[in-house]
Amino acid sequence: MIAAERMFSGRKELALALAIDVANVLGGCIAKKGAAILAVSGGETPKLFLEELSQVDVPWTQVTVTLVDERQVPEGSERSNARLVKTSLLQNKAAAARFVPLFNDGRANHLDRLDAVVLGMGLDGHTASLFPGGDRLTEALDPQNPLRLIEMKAPGANEPRITFTLPVLLASDFIALHIEGAEKRAVFNAALQDGPIEDMPIRAFLRAKIPVRLYWCP
Repeated sequence: MIAAERMFSGRKELALALAIDVANVLGGCIAKKGAAILAVSGGETPKLFLEELSQVDVPWTQVTVTLVDERQVPEGSERSNARLVKTSLLQNKAAAARFVPLFNDGRANHLDRLDAVVLGMGLDGHTASLFPGGDRLTEALDPQNPLRLIEMKAPGANEPRITFTLPVLLASDFIALHIEGAEKRAVFNAALQDGPIEDMPIRAFLRAKIPVRLYWCP
């Protein structure tokens, strides 16, 4: 369910507000249990947010950063989400954080519960690598699925992916959906309407009892 809708006049304002909110969540987790795990999305939309977050004061040595999903490409590829995180987030103050990639690295299977998750959304209604038509979409959306990570191939993905499953992502205390532009707002509004989750997998989050916070700007 959408617990809050935060609207901003521009990308910079949104990026800074989301960075502060995420930093506060991480700081609270560290104060409570001594560590925090953040899962972020790739693509073009989160770049400015990641850059803003890298400059916020957080006990970064106690933070583990991972991804909600990844393209199965070498880290040197411009398509790599790990590359985006390393060049946009793991710098400045956040350079002290620990990073756990998803592709060709088994450590993500052994991470504790994700404390903060920042999702994006495609124009086809996918989020993470939960794509319409994905070959393992039903499995990835199954709330009883014991798997944490699933490989995914889909018509809307240019390369094979790997993604955290729905129950892993929904277990987080803080879930943000970060979208920008009129087109994505229209897709989001469509996803709020009746229809199969498989047609627009973002609906799995919008219909869950777990609160999701929307961050949007034109």
